[in-house]
Amino acid sequence: MFKLSVVTPEKTVFEMDVRSIIAPGSEGYLGILSNHAPLITALKPGILSVNDQSGNETFYSISGGFLEVSGNIATILADAIESADEIDLERAEESLKRARERLLHKAELHVDTERVYASIERARNRLKLAKRKR
Repeated sequence: MFKLSVVTPEKTVFEMDVRSIIAPGSEGYLGILSNHAPLITALKPGILSVNDQSGNETFYSISGGFLEVSGNIATILADAIESADEIDLERAEESLKRARERLLHKAELHVDTERVYASIERARNRLKLAKRKR
């Protein structure tokens, strides 16, 4: 077991003892178990899997941030994080639709395409998790 803390700019989302996590690192998904070597890595939008001390696995949509592991403590500093239950499917679909429309009209709207692609990735990630639950 090790301690996991998940923090966003607004609040501490949760702190708990866990068996393992699988996080969307900048170079691909990575698994963390107790006694993991010290690590700091950027996180990209993806699905965070948390295996609690009872062996239950919970999934979260994370929109990026950082993961630090040191001394059997893992800290995730997330831009935003949602459980499947917190995702409003219609809102996520609308967000994806708006981002795609901005991309189609990027020339006349002077759109920051990097931000639009990031919005699309976040929306797809949220939809993937929300649809997995159903």
